[in-house]
Amino acid sequence: MGILPRLLPRTQQERAADIERDLIKFESTIGRKLFGPIPAGHNRDFFCLDEHNWIWHEDWVDQNGNRVVVSTRYNIRPSGVLKSQNGQSYHRIDDLESKHLYHAIKQYVKLVKTEYYKMLQTQAA
Repeated sequence: MGILPRLLPRTQQERAADIERDLIKFESTIGRKLFGPIPAGHNRDFFCLDEHNWIWHEDWVDQNGNRVVVSTRYNIRPSGVLKSQNGQSYHRIDDLESKHLYHAIKQYVKLVKTEYYKMLQTQAA
Protein backbone atom coordinates (compact mmCIF):
# COMPACT_ATOMS: atom_id res chain seq x y z
CA MET A 1 0.00 0.00 0.00
CA GLY A 2 1.40 3.40 -0.96
CA ILE A 3 1.92 6.15 1.58
CA LEU A 4 -0.53 8.60 -0.02
CA PRO A 5 -3.71 6.65 0.90
CA ARG A 6 -2.53 6.47 4.50
CA LEU A 7 -1.88 10.22 4.62
CA LEU A 8 -5.10 11.19 2.87
CA PRO A 9 -7.87 8.90 4.14
CA ARG A 10 -10.53 8.26 1.54
CA THR A 11 -14.15 9.01 2.21
CA GLN A 12 -16.90 6.43 1.96
CA GLN A 13 -18.13 8.23 -1.15
CA GLU A 14 -14.70 7.98 -2.82
CA ARG A 15 -14.46 4.28 -2.01
CA ALA A 16 -17.95 3.71 -3.40
CA ALA A 17 -17.00 5.55 -6.61
CA ASP A 18 -13.89 3.33 -6.93
CA ILE A 19 -16.00 0.20 -6.52
CA GLU A 20 -18.50 1.42 -9.11
CA ARG A 21 -15.67 2.11 -11.60
CA ASP A 22 -14.22 -1.36 -10.98
CA LEU A 23 -17.62 -2.98 -11.56
CA ILE A 24 -18.09 -1.05 -14.81
CA LYS A 25 -14.61 -2.19 -15.97
CA PHE A 26 -15.46 -5.79 -15.08
CA GLU A 27 -18.80 -5.65 -16.90
CA SER A 28 -17.15 -3.99 -19.89
CA THR A 29 -14.82 -6.98 -20.30
CA ILE A 30 -17.96 -9.09 -20.66
CA GLY A 31 -19.82 -6.64 -22.89
CA ARG A 32 -16.97 -6.19 -25.37
CA LYS A 33 -17.37 -9.82 -26.46
CA LEU A 34 -21.02 -9.45 -27.52
CA PHE A 35 -20.33 -8.16 -31.03
CA GLY A 36 -18.02 -10.89 -32.23
CA PRO A 37 -14.25 -11.12 -32.39
CA ILE A 38 -12.31 -7.93 -31.76
CA PRO A 39 -9.90 -7.25 -34.62
CA ALA A 40 -6.20 -7.07 -33.75
CA GLY A 41 -5.24 -3.62 -32.57
CA HIS A 42 -8.80 -2.67 -31.69
CA ASN A 43 -10.21 -1.87 -28.26
CA ARG A 44 -13.90 -2.28 -27.57
CA ASP A 45 -16.12 -1.62 -24.57
CA PHE A 46 -19.86 -2.04 -24.10
CA PHE A 47 -21.37 -1.40 -20.71
CA CYS A 48 -24.18 0.09 -18.70
CA LEU A 49 -23.11 3.43 -17.27
CA ASP A 50 -26.26 3.99 -15.21
CA GLU A 51 -29.94 3.15 -15.32
CA HIS A 52 -30.50 5.18 -18.52
CA ASN A 53 -27.18 5.17 -20.39
CA TRP A 54 -25.30 2.52 -22.32
CA ILE A 55 -21.87 3.07 -23.82
CA TRP A 56 -20.31 1.40 -26.86
CA HIS A 57 -16.73 2.54 -27.41
CA GLU A 58 -14.26 1.37 -30.03
CA ASP A 59 -10.82 2.67 -30.92
CA TRP A 60 -8.04 1.54 -33.23
CA VAL A 61 -5.18 2.81 -35.35
CA ASP A 62 -6.02 2.93 -39.07
CA GLN A 63 -3.74 2.00 -41.98
CA ASN A 64 -2.32 5.56 -42.01
CA GLY A 65 -1.35 5.42 -38.34
CA ASN A 66 -4.21 7.67 -37.22
CA ARG A 67 -6.13 6.82 -34.08
CA VAL A 68 -9.85 6.36 -34.76
CA VAL A 69 -12.30 6.65 -31.88
CA VAL A 70 -16.01 5.94 -32.04
CA SER A 71 -17.83 6.46 -28.77
CA THR A 72 -21.59 5.91 -28.80
CA ARG A 73 -23.92 6.73 -25.93
CA TYR A 74 -27.46 5.37 -25.91
CA ASN A 75 -29.86 7.20 -23.62
CA ILE A 76 -32.90 5.06 -22.81
CA ARG A 77 -36.08 7.09 -22.28
CA PRO A 78 -39.75 6.13 -21.97
CA SER A 79 -40.40 7.79 -25.33
CA GLY A 80 -37.56 5.96 -27.13
CA VAL A 81 -33.81 5.64 -27.39
CA LEU A 82 -31.56 8.59 -28.15
CA LYS A 83 -28.05 8.15 -29.56
CA SER A 84 -25.01 10.37 -29.57
CA GLN A 85 -21.69 9.58 -31.23
CA ASN A 86 -18.42 11.25 -30.30
CA GLY A 87 -20.15 13.96 -28.31
CA GLN A 88 -22.43 15.10 -31.12
CA SER A 89 -26.09 15.95 -30.59
CA TYR A 90 -28.56 13.20 -29.75
CA HIS A 91 -31.01 11.78 -32.26
CA ARG A 92 -33.67 9.09 -32.02
CA ILE A 93 -32.63 5.68 -33.35
CA ASP A 94 -34.74 3.71 -35.80
CA ASP A 95 -36.65 0.52 -34.98
CA LEU A 96 -33.99 -1.84 -36.33
CA GLU A 97 -31.17 -0.27 -34.31
CA SER A 98 -33.44 -0.21 -31.28
CA LYS A 99 -34.14 -3.93 -31.73
CA HIS A 100 -30.40 -4.69 -32.03
CA LEU A 101 -29.63 -2.65 -28.92
CA TYR A 102 -32.41 -4.41 -27.01
CA HIS A 103 -30.97 -7.83 -27.90
CA ALA A 104 -27.42 -6.72 -27.02
CA ILE A 105 -28.61 -5.44 -23.62
CA LYS A 106 -30.55 -8.62 -22.97
CA GLN A 107 -27.48 -10.75 -23.77
CA TYR A 108 -25.24 -8.44 -21.72
CA VAL A 109 -27.47 -8.75 -18.65
CA LYS A 110 -27.54 -12.53 -18.98
CA LEU A 111 -23.74 -12.80 -19.28
CA VAL A 112 -23.04 -10.33 -16.47
CA LYS A 113 -25.43 -12.15 -14.12
CA THR A 114 -23.73 -15.44 -14.98
CA GLU A 115 -20.26 -14.03 -14.28
CA TYR A 116 -21.32 -12.46 -10.98
CA TYR A 117 -22.95 -15.75 -9.96
CA LYS A 118 -19.70 -17.60 -10.76
CA MET A 119 -17.74 -15.11 -8.65
CA LEU A 120 -20.14 -15.51 -5.73
CA GLN A 121 -19.92 -19.29 -5.97
CA THR A 122 -16.12 -19.09 -5.94
CA GLN A 123 -16.18 -16.80 -2.90
CA ALA A 124 -18.57 -19.13 -1.05
CA ALA A 125 -16.40 -22.20 -1.69
